[in-house]
Amino acid sequence: MEPVDAERDPIYDVTVVTDKREFMCGLMAAMVNINLTFPISKVIFRQMLYGVHIKSAVQQLRLEGLRYLYRGIGPPLMQRSVTISIMFGTFAEYRKLLDTNYGRVVAPSHTSRLCMAALMAGSTEAILTPFERIQMLLQDNHFHRQYNNTFDAFLKLRSYGIREYYRGLSAILCRNGPSNVLFFSLRGEAKNYLPVFDGYEGRLWCSLMKDFISGACVGALISSIFYPINVIRTQMQTKAPGSPFVSIPQALRDVYVLRGRSIRKLYYGVHVNYSRAFISWGIINASYEVFRRLLYD
Repeated sequence: MEPVDAERDPIYDVTVVTDKREFMCGLMAAMVNINLTFPISKVIFRQMLYGVHIKSAVQQLRLEGLRYLYRGIGPPLMQRSVTISIMFGTFAEYRKLLDTNYGRVVAPSHTSRLCMAALMAGSTEAILTPFERIQMLLQDNHFHRQYNNTFDAFLKLRSYGIREYYRGLSAILCRNGPSNVLFFSLRGEAKNYLPVFDGYEGRLWCSLMKDFISGACVGALISSIFYPINVIRTQMQTKAPGSPFVSIPQALRDVYVLRGRSIRKLYYGVHVNYSRAFISWGIINASYEVFRRLLYD
């Protein structure tokens, strides 16, 4: 089979991975997104944790005041920025590795190599699990008095050993790999299905709009599919340090019982979640393409 031709491949450009600009594009896009959407994410977190309606979650935050509104932004700002950077950067690197070396034997088709690269990139992101663990502890109001900030929480968890930082790793692996496969598989396809605006296709605003809509739709779909796994992960990562570890089946059973054995209640917050994901992934995808144009042009 012939090597991939960058000019004929609409998704993968070999020139992209000759340096580290892909990592930088992902990093900057994530930072823009986190600062704009953190309050929405906090509302979703409270719904995941307590199984309450959106009004109750918003009321909790209102009573706590502005002082605590952005409490916990440190870990996601660091973790999510680096995660998105790793997501785009390692995906490009793994694609290059698979397309130019032994990947054609392991995954002979173009689609299979794309999926394998996305799966590997998602698994690589899991090294940042400690940041998600700290974020969960800081956002849970039960730990407001126990941890002052991100650095304080990291230091206090150290006495419990390295495993304490990686609570919820199994759920994160189940989420990251498959969701990356869907994102990189559907991202380009979604943009191709958007209507063509005669006379405006070459304009920046038109391209940005398409990047936003395609990223937003794919992100909202993926976040809804994997929402129950995020609920389980939240339950696993809000356990007090030193308490027994729980598996995914145990966490699912606990959540199911706590929510009155109602499957519907497992999806509390999903409508806010896909709304946030729609905005979030739209911003990430559009910002990523903007920074990519700036760095490569």
